[in-house]
Amino acid sequence: MIDSRLITFITVAKTNNFTRAAEILNLTQPAVYQQVQYLESHYGVKFIKKEGRHLKLTEEGKILLEYAKEMYAISQRMEEKLKDSSSIIRRHRIGATMTIGGYVLPSILGKYKNVNNNVNITLHVDNTNIILKKLIDREIELAIVEGPFDKKKFKFKKFKDDELILAASPNHDFASRKSVELEEVLEGNLLLREQGSGTREIFESELIRRGYSPDTINAHMEVGSITSLVSLVEYNAGYTIISREAIQRELEQGTIVVVPINNFSMLREFNFIYIDEKEMEFINGFINFCHETDYIYR
Repeated sequence: MIDSRLITFITVAKTNNFTRAAEILNLTQPAVYQQVQYLESHYGVKFIKKEGRHLKLTEEGKILLEYAKEMYAISQRMEEKLKDSSSIIRRHRIGATMTIGGYVLPSILGKYKNVNNNVNITLHVDNTNIILKKLIDREIELAIVEGPFDKKKFKFKKFKDDELILAASPNHDFASRKSVELEEVLEGNLLLREQGSGTREIFESELIRRGYSPDTINAHMEVGSITSLVSLVEYNAGYTIISREAIQRELEQGTIVVVPINNFSMLREFNFIYIDEKEMEFINGFINFCHETDYIYR
């Protein structure tokens, strides 16, 4: 097992914030600070420095982060080797909405399988409404969704925050501007996901909250696939409201740009949702693994 103080250091390094790291690790802020201080005292060097309100790694801190992440990976591989290869294969069914299933979970599931080779997971990917129906019908044990849901009806735990942004081709007129007005977005070639998707429901709910009539929310085109939606934006067939998680590669490659909307921003939650208590050992273990992996490897 990797020293828990190194896990704490990795989390602080990734968040650049003692308070946020404490929330993630379910520790007090002084406890997090003391663990980092212990490492600095043990090695006789400073790993973190303050620049204004921000935390930054020193050169020694960058070295420690590199090796700590390697140690974490080795620790997980060790656990894999120590597992009883003859143990009974356990099968679990997970449902995820399209952004999460297509862009967040794949890397996590790969790492989870590496250290849990006696667990087989079936992943169902669809929009929020369908995934929640599968959960109610007991077709899946755990749902991970990006859309709104009845919090009185289900048990749930927050996964992470997600930002919805306006994405356009660098060749679109919007791309050359510092920002655009919401009215311009609604009046132009707005591409949207299908009805029932979490992204669309959150966008429309925010518009209605701001006093817009549902009749004014007319999509230039409805697209049921995120991959197709992204391709249409790249080919300048329109622009869209989409999760930043879904276009990381395109943003890095410069084939899509983010266009700020004046006085309009949208943050939503990714949530783990479940009903049955009998699979809580798997559910809690998987949720903890997702939190840990997302912050260490993000």
